[in-house]
Amino acid sequence: MRRKDREVVDHDKIMNVIKNCHCCRLGFYDCGDVYIVPLNFGVVGDIDSLTLYFHGAFEGRKAELIKKNPSVGFEMDRGYELQTANVPCGYSAKFESIIGTGKVSVVEDFVEKVDGLTSVMKQATGKSDWEFNEKMVNGVCVFKLEVESLSCKEHL
Repeated sequence: MRRKDREVVDHDKIMNVIKNCHCCRLGFYDCGDVYIVPLNFGVVGDIDSLTLYFHGAFEGRKAELIKKNPSVGFEMDRGYELQTANVPCGYSAKFESIIGTGKVSVVEDFVEKVDGLTSVMKQATGKSDWEFNEKMVNGVCVFKLEVESLSCKEHL
């Protein structure tokens, strides 16, 4: 990271940023193109063993890319606020952001699918006491990103 003064290394602070984001953008490589998808997500684990869960359709470009190449990049951010100035070079922005890489795969295990869906709902609503029936769980594709590397940056 070029701006070391903006790097966040404290694990608790990084997890706080992640747990307060509402959208995770996954970047897939697609035969020379990059395909970026904004998604709701859930978090399981901590910085040393972090897994992000998502849900979606069983078909489509994203589903095909998950099968084709599991290596992805991801980004999430929060608190963006434009800081104005009298000259163009004086403009800046406040923000906190996470970027990283990992491997994505489809979750087949029923219990893990429920856990993944619960984590997605907890991230979105703050509640974790959801119940999912078999039809709901079997009707949605749950996939996970096992994070291999990440960095956190802030400008407050």
